[in-house]
Amino acid sequence: MGFGWAQAVVALVAVQRLGELALARRNTARLLAAGGREEGAAHYPLFVVLHAGWLAALFVAVPADAAPDGRLLALFVLLQAGRLWVVASLGRFWTTRVVTVPGAPLVRRGPYRWMRHPNYLIVAGELAVLPLAFGEPWLALLFSALNLPLTWHRIAVEERALAARREPPPLRSARSRAS
Repeated sequence: MGFGWAQAVVALVAVQRLGELALARRNTARLLAAGGREEGAAHYPLFVVLHAGWLAALFVAVPADAAPDGRLLALFVLLQAGRLWVVASLGRFWTTRVVTVPGAPLVRRGPYRWMRHPNYLIVAGELAVLPLAFGEPWLALLFSALNLPLTWHRIAVEERALAARREPPPLRSARSRAS
């Protein structure tokens, strides 16, 4: 196994993800200190294994002399811009875990103006596009297939966690206002 384009890109993505994990840990600690609650913690290690496995498989499976498809690599870079947009839009609320602070406003800027879970769409694209950029359709298919049920579960966990913050406050009756 040598070191080529794919290994260099995987190393850069790994460094990026480690930086994101450090930011996520800091934000998670702040949210928990502000009264936040983590939901669905049991599935989190599965995402860690999936993403680490994806990077390791790419690092090992792609031959060092494999030339990347420039268009797909450019698409991957665009997905990274989308990823940064998500992180910037969520700001202090961005974390790799599902942590919700009761009463905190929902973020409605950036891509969250148009959809509830843009990050998962971006991740699905990343898991497919990077292996395809290096001629590994089976890795794209495998990791996309593994990601799908985890993402569906994660979205359900997030929806339950955020439901109370999405619902309008209950109307108070005239009797309760008089008391």
